[in-house]
Parts: sequence; structure tokens; C-alpha cells
Amino acid sequence: MAASILEILKEAVAEQASDILITAQSPVTFHIHGTLVPYDPDWILSGTETQELIYQFMTMEQRKVFEMERDLDLAYHIPGLARFRVNVFQQRGTLAAVLRLVPIRVPHYTEIGLPEKVILEMANMPGGLVLMTGPTGAGKSTSIASYLEYLNTEASSPRHIITIEDPIEFLFTPKICVIDQREIGYDVKGYVRGLRSALRQMPHIIFVGEMRDRETIEVALTAAETGNVVISTLSTQSAAKTINRIIDIFPVEHQAEIRTRLALTLKVVVAQVLMKRIDVPGRVAARELMFVNSAISNLIREGKIHQVNNAIATHAREGMVLMDDSILDLASRGVISYASAVIRMTDAEKLARLQAR
Repeated sequence: MAASILEILKEAVAEQASDILITAQSPVTFHIHGTLVPYDPDWILSGTETQELIYQFMTMEQRKVFEMERDLDLAYHIPGLARFRVNVFQQRGTLAAVLRLVPIRVPHYTEIGLPEKVILEMANMPGGLVLMTGPTGAGKSTSIASYLEYLNTEASSPRHIITIEDPIEFLFTPKICVIDQREIGYDVKGYVRGLRSALRQMPHIIFVGEMRDRETIEVALTAAETGNVVISTLSTQSAAKTINRIIDIFPVEHQAEIRTRLALTLKVVVAQVLMKRIDVPGRVAARELMFVNSAISNLIREGKIHQVNNAIATHAREGMVLMDDSILDLASRGVISYASAVIRMTDAEKLARLQAR
């Protein structure tokens, strides 16, 4: 059954798919609550059909860029329905694409289970670095968008928010805040240039879509040191691994300096992973929460990152939570299955307690 890209994307939204996969020799496939589901199992795409579908949501200019680069990130908007973050690429000589659904409405932080403690901690920061981490598809952008929308609708004072994204995902309508959104490749050439420019644009909050390399991290740290709140993402799965990733990207001779800068600027790390629910259809986020207090700051400065998990556990009364404890809590409340919890947990002792149940 051949269908237009519009028909496919409307069906994806109706089925609450998070992603749509389009590739030759396979049916169009939806990612629904962690499971791959074919749109029509009898419609196996040919290379020609794949190209025709993908070219339907690309402009002539985007097609030219793709034909030169063989890889392209873009955003596709269907008014009144949804936005899609798209990566188009080539495989075995044919086009392929993965589209991530971005709802038009930014969810309230309570709808996605983001603790109020995190929101208030970030909202009251005079400056510093906030990192939202987790694997691809863990909902990092949605969590950050819900925080920015909280500032835009509920904050006690207006802020100037600048986002630098590749591509722009959630579209914000300025309410309390002044919001400027810049897209890589269209509004600014790259993250580093966008960050440096932002420092001259009177920002209160800068959201950088991803800290991909050393130069971006260095400029982000500088921005955080000058009194701005800088928010970004990394594909790491715990607070400790996040700190190590940032330090390890620098040469050994610079790592002591970076540890000192991180100890002063890093304020919050939220690591999250989406897990399939068993109580109702859908997925739920398990989150590790770390708020950098004096004890954790000292551990970072002294290079004792292996002790960060113990510090998080010790300061649970401050709202900090380890990932294993978050997963264990979800399993204990019957939100996720014990089997899926076992796969994700890393602490052998807590895992043994879970298996004993």
C-alpha cells in the first residue's frame, strides 16, 4: 500500500510513535513505546519509493545539500499536527531517514515526571552549568523544553533565553520571557560561534543542543563562569560518567584545570533513561539527580570521581537520587517490570535484593 509522507506522519502521531524509520528493503516502521511496529508489513519499500517519500519533506536547497554531503539534519513542521527532527542519510546507495516526533505543545514538567526540586534548583541558579544526559531517545530535549517553558510561563521574573539547536525542535512562544532560537546551518554556522555570539546578546539562559567536542565544552564553561545559566546535553548515563566524559576530552596536561573549572561551574546533572511501563501503555523516565554541593565540588576538584555515587547516596535528603535507586523504585511500585529493571541496574547488591523479591 503506497502512501504519502503526510499520511504516514499523521498515522504516526495518532499511534503515539516517537520515531519513524524509512529505509529501502523494509516497511516504513514506527517506534511505539519502545517497540518497532511496521506501518504496513506488506509494503516493502524500494530504493525509488524511499527517495520519493523522503524528498516530499525536503526543500530543493536541502536536497542539493544532501546530495553533496550524503547526510543532513533538518526539521519538518506540519502546522497543527507536530514537528519532526529528521536525519536523512545514505545506506547501500539508497536514501534513508529517521524522524523523531516533537509535539507542538511543550509538556508541563509534572507530565513527564521531572521533580519540582530539579525545576526550582535550576530556576533559582544565579549562573552555572546544567547537564541533561542519557542515551539517544531518552527524552533529554523534552525535559529541557519543559523547564524553559516553566520559566516562560511561571517564573517570578522574566529572562532572556537563547537556544542554539541542530535543528530547532520545540518552538516557543514568548510569554514572560524573551526567547531567541537559532538553528545551526540557517541562523548560525556552528555551536561554538553561536555560543560566543550569545555572550554578547545579554543572555540569562543559554541552551546548547549538544556539547559535541572540546571547543564547544570550553566555550560553554566560559559562558557559565561569566554568570550565565548554560544548559546542554551529553549521551552519558550517569553523573559520574558525565564528569569523566568532560574531563577526558581534554589533554592530560589540561585536566587539572578543567576539574577546577567544573567544580566551580557544574550545578546540576540529570541522567535519564526511558523504560517501558507495565501499568499503563507508554514509557516512563528513570532519573539520576545530582546537585553539586561543596562535598561533590571537592570530589571533582580532587579527581575523586569514583566517589561521586557515594556522595549522591549520602545526600539523598537533598533530593539526590542514584539511577539504580530510581529504577528500583519504579519496579517496586509496579510501574516497570523486574526483568527490564534487572537489565538496567548496575549495583550488584541492589540487583541481588531486586532478584530476591
